[in-house]
Amino acid sequence: MGEARPGQEEPAGQVPVRIVLVDDHAILRQGLRPLLEREPDLEVVGEAGSASEALAVVEQCRPAIVLLDIKLSPASDHDGLDLCAQLTKRHPTLRVLALTTFVDDALVVSAIEHGACGYVVKDVDALELVRSIRLVARSGSAFDSRAAAAMVRSIRSPQPQSALTERERSVLRLVASGLSNRGIGARLYLSETTVKFHVRNIMRKLEATGRAEAVYKATKSGVDLTSEP
Repeated sequence: MGEARPGQEEPAGQVPVRIVLVDDHAILRQGLRPLLEREPDLEVVGEAGSASEALAVVEQCRPAIVLLDIKLSPASDHDGLDLCAQLTKRHPTLRVLALTTFVDDALVVSAIEHGACGYVVKDVDALELVRSIRLVARSGSAFDSRAAAAMVRSIRSPQPQSALTERERSVLRLVASGLSNRGIGARLYLSETTVKFHVRNIMRKLEATGRAEAVYKATKSGVDLTSEP
């Protein structure tokens, strides 16, 4: 797996992006692996078909990116979300690119809240998938056009105030400490785009028009912003 493939020498000094594939369908993993390994800058270092396998493989292989199917069993359409949260909590620098069969606005938002930094639908063509992986490796986030549209709708849609997620609380604590979006991203290993998304959601949920008002309203409602994220 680490050997150079005929006619595909890696550029001098370039370290391939290490990837782990997590999908309960072996046939899909077997199809993705050669597709990705045709690219000299990508390397599949492991595979898993379940959450428990994924946790062990990631621990052993230490990839840069996990390509994760949101649906890991017939019993649920989104059981991969909990795995995403576990992986990103255990490995803060790990990038998770969610792969799924459909786009649902709430599911896109939930994937981000659980730590995913990209969202791609399975019927995307090979070039777009490779582009998304490279974007995640380089800039920290990647969303195809449908997922991006879902994010925009979720931000613009008026919704009643609801509880902040754990990730949103972590972001808001750093907002309260005066950090910029870029600074927050550096602390939480998130892209600046993802931080902006969280900040907008926080302000929408708290019905705040600015960062200072969001901090004030959160504190007033009893949210603890003093502990470390």
